[in-house]
Amino acid sequence: MRRFEWIPGVDHTGLVLPIRQTAGSAGYDLCAIEDAEIASDAIELVGTGLRIMLPDGEFLAVYARSSLAVKRRLMLANSVGVIDADYFGNPGNDGHIMIPLWNFGSHPVMVTRGERIAQGIILRAGVTDDDGPALLSRQGGFGSTGM
Repeated sequence: MRRFEWIPGVDHTGLVLPIRQTAGSAGYDLCAIEDAEIASDAIELVGTGLRIMLPDGEFLAVYARSSLAVKRRLMLANSVGVIDADYFGNPGNDGHIMIPLWNFGSHPVMVTRGERIAQGIILRAGVTDDDGPALLSRQGGFGSTGM
């Protein structure tokens, strides 16, 4: 089963779960759940209030919307985010999808609640033929599997 849902307890009044804008769109638009000011040359984690349930072997690739860099001077700090299937419901943050935005411009940028800031594309993950059992189980949220 694949589905987006709100993190329990988050105020999502007036917002909608991610959708593809056209039948030919690959990505689901992800919106900010809160206002955030991003200072020049700073990185802010902007929450979406969302989590995604995915079957084993799939992941959500997260990309900045193409207009952010040109129009707002914002980009993903890590270029592409990877939301693993076992990120859903983890004890660290309940699978909250967070968007690390970097302001590479010379002025602060305001991101507003409901603004589309990223897009997520559901993909399959391949494994090697000699892949063994995973040694660790996820114990936390954003960046929890190590540096």
